[in-house]
Amino acid sequence: MGEYCGGNPRFRLKTEEELIMLEELEVAVVTQAIGAYREVVVSHEFRELERLRADARHNEASALANAERNKALAIAKRLLSRGMSVDEVIEDTGLTREDVENQKN
Repeated sequence: MGEYCGGNPRFRLKTEEELIMLEELEVAVVTQAIGAYREVVVSHEFRELERLRADARHNEASALANAERNKALAIAKRLLSRGMSVDEVIEDTGLTREDVENQKN
């Protein structure tokens, strides 16, 4: 919730309870702003944007993990070609025995 609660740091809210407490001050402009905020948050477009952001974060994390794995596999292949033992390659790369064994071919 805090991510979307206003740009003024004095009013950066983190919970629904804080929002309710602010609303209870009954300051007209604040009450109006809270109403507009709630309309935006429940809108289909907002929920879709949040879903797309979550998907993008997941895809980025997956791509990074995949790139790190591919780099470790390439290093394992190079180390094996230089005569390093499978056990040493496992220790140095963090790969599984199966992954390292597959790089021997």
